[in-house]
Amino acid sequence: MQRLTKSLRSLPFPAGKILPPAPRAALVVRREYSSELPEPVELSFDAYVGDNPETRPPLLTYHGLFGSKQNWRGISKALVRKVSRKVYAMDVRNHGESPHSSVHNSRAMSEDLRWFMEQRNHPSAACMGHSMGGRSMMYFARKYPELVERLIVVDISPISVPRSTGEMAEIFDAMLSLDLSPTLSMSEGRKIAREKLLKATEDQTVDFIMLNLRKDPDTGAFTWACNAQVLRDFLTRFDKYQTRLEELPPYTGPTTFICGTRSPYMRPEQWPKIQEMFPNSEIHWLEAGHLVHFEKPQEFLTIASEFLNRTD
Repeated sequence: MQRLTKSLRSLPFPAGKILPPAPRAALVVRREYSSELPEPVELSFDAYVGDNPETRPPLLTYHGLFGSKQNWRGISKALVRKVSRKVYAMDVRNHGESPHSSVHNSRAMSEDLRWFMEQRNHPSAACMGHSMGGRSMMYFARKYPELVERLIVVDISPISVPRSTGEMAEIFDAMLSLDLSPTLSMSEGRKIAREKLLKATEDQTVDFIMLNLRKDPDTGAFTWACNAQVLRDFLTRFDKYQTRLEELPPYTGPTTFICGTRSPYMRPEQWPKIQEMFPNSEIHWLEAGHLVHFEKPQEFLTIASEFLNRTD
């Protein structure tokens, strides 16, 4: 039976095949993992295959903060028709259907990727991430360059982010203080939650966050799919990201950045410094905001598939 997921926006592409997820196994930690490394978690994922023979390493994708594997559904289905790769769209820890954890940072998310690849005997993979997911993929590429065949970073800089941790804390505080009666319908609960979140941030971010609101069919209780408390607790780690990244050597593999001209998450003046971190990199600018792959899907697919089909 096919697994059905829903993305932010329907994309006008022919459907590739989506494989049902493998049975969820219990968390098993390799003996090689020491107390110095975060414990990896079993990531929930959707796997996509096309009609082309899989002659290249698979593509692993990470979504952004508040997102889920569904965000990559349309792009993944279209990509497998253009590249000779299997595509894994994953829920990062503390998001979607992946386990909640008391730790949330790029280092931990990198260990999740490493564990994911080892379980499936993938010696290398192409990696693609948007926003928070892009930062995690950049860290992974510099931490484990031998595992990363090539890297796609979607609208995020390794140097800075436009929102302060204070602003983000207001968003999480609004989420955590939300108290909805289980007697409310889902539509009623969504309306109240949206009005409260609009006091903390703008429309587009609120609409994205609202995809996380859940209502238990048995108890009627409202919850957030993402682990809002832990994400808030680790906000200060976002500010330390560049320091952690600079402790690692540059990633010299093929790298492409795909960014939006109307997005504040990548600034052109940062590009020379970024090229020192990723010396074999290029950048593409699309007329879009932060959600580049939703706003310009055809242009995004052209750039991504051309890059993934290269043999350099």
